[in-house]
Amino acid sequence: MEKDGRIDKLESDGAPSPSDEEKNIPQIAKGPLDDIEDPDEGKSEEERAEILIPWLTLLYLVSFLDRTNIGNAKIDGLIDDLRMSSGQYQAALSLFFVSYAGFEPLTNILLKRLRPSIFLPIIMVLWGIVMTCMGLVHDFSGLAACRWFLGMAEAGLFPGVNYYLSCWYRRGEFGIRAAIFFSAAALAGSFGGLLAAAIAQMRGVGGKPGWAWIFILEGLATVLIGIASYWMVHDFPDEAKFLSDDDRKRVIRRLKLDGQASANHEKFQMTYFWQSVKDWKTWAFAVIYMGNDGPLYAFSLFIPTIIKTGYPQYSSTVANLLSVPPYAAAAILTVALGFIADRTRARGWCNIITSLLAIAGFAMLLGSQDPNMKYAGTFLGALGIYPTIANTITWCSNNTEGVYKRGVTLGFVIGWGNLNGVVSSNVYPTWASPEFTFGHAVILAYLTVFLFGGSLFTHFMLQWENKQKKAGKRDHLVEGKSEEEIYILGDRKPGFIHTV
Repeated sequence: MEKDGRIDKLESDGAPSPSDEEKNIPQIAKGPLDDIEDPDEGKSEEERAEILIPWLTLLYLVSFLDRTNIGNAKIDGLIDDLRMSSGQYQAALSLFFVSYAGFEPLTNILLKRLRPSIFLPIIMVLWGIVMTCMGLVHDFSGLAACRWFLGMAEAGLFPGVNYYLSCWYRRGEFGIRAAIFFSAAALAGSFGGLLAAAIAQMRGVGGKPGWAWIFILEGLATVLIGIASYWMVHDFPDEAKFLSDDDRKRVIRRLKLDGQASANHEKFQMTYFWQSVKDWKTWAFAVIYMGNDGPLYAFSLFIPTIIKTGYPQYSSTVANLLSVPPYAAAAILTVALGFIADRTRARGWCNIITSLLAIAGFAMLLGSQDPNMKYAGTFLGALGIYPTIANTITWCSNNTEGVYKRGVTLGFVIGWGNLNGVVSSNVYPTWASPEFTFGHAVILAYLTVFLFGGSLFTHFMLQWENKQKKAGKRDHLVEGKSEEEIYILGDRKPGFIHTV
């Protein structure tokens, strides 16, 4: 709460005494803003915002590269060499998303309990080992097992890092950071095509096909980056031992100025879990996210195949290279949209307008048989899908207050969205080429109903809720409650204004 420009001190009665290790961390997170000296006094807001969050974009680039490089491996002979049917290949793709989505809601709690500097390196080393093993398999069962464990190990990164970033940055700063972070997915597609084209030339080395070396080399690189992450990833603001006292004060002070209760150290309570489950916003954002995550995986897994079938005269190497430009364009727009949304706070309209590009792109893929027109459609598809992923996650985070509630909500939203990767994995069977009518129609429906329609609904609902709060129709929620009870209300507090 705020009173007379001050942020009240919120402490829970009966809290356990801090450990010796905790005593070494300055106890600034719970006090009034005036009790936190400003280490940046005299600096501009631009200078205040310069807090480094290095390394994270690289981590997600590696993550997305490792989950989607199977699409590059496919056109280099993966299916034939493992004597798999088209159905078995699609089953292997689906298994990743089942384990990935299933474990995501749990990971943010583990991230908070274990600390980012421990949790993120552990899961990276594990999925790097699994990825390396994918280059050693000899049949469908081996590939399927690896894809299952890859999904389990990767589950903690994307929701974890978005949750992590939301605990460091103000609501008006988070979008551009999330956009830069997620632009790694587009860069992974662009870079992955180039890398796969180069690594595939190793076919025959050690008696292994080119696609096997794609998995082996990228898996080993992931292990090395995971090990280095122990020294490169900071912890949360109130726990970060890598920060100086001034850096810690800087982050927490800026969050409190933004009115974020996340600036306070929270203890986990099941109340936060049930708040998330019962909040209509959780499921509204889950619907929106399925509307861009389903198309995202369809695009990233099958774009090399779509291009290859459109230009059968080209080799697999050229097809991989042709997938680079659409991803590069998407990466640029992802960052640009993050900047625009942060400045305007109109995250709903940013989603609504940008989704129209994807709808137009998949309409072109569905309605035209001209390969050049289809290739142009892949550009619009990428431009409409990738930027809305980061914007949706930021929009959800901006409207969910409380460290643990936000973590649970992001877990549900991202987990449900990624479960739709199972659908994406099965709508482009090999026998449907080169038209892929069914797949394009399904993705077009996802974009129109869930992404575009869901964004419209959520925008106007949040706008209505803000009007209710400003009219005093939510004031009864805080009547007769203690400061701690009001704090636990999070984004339901009358003073919390939603980002529309």
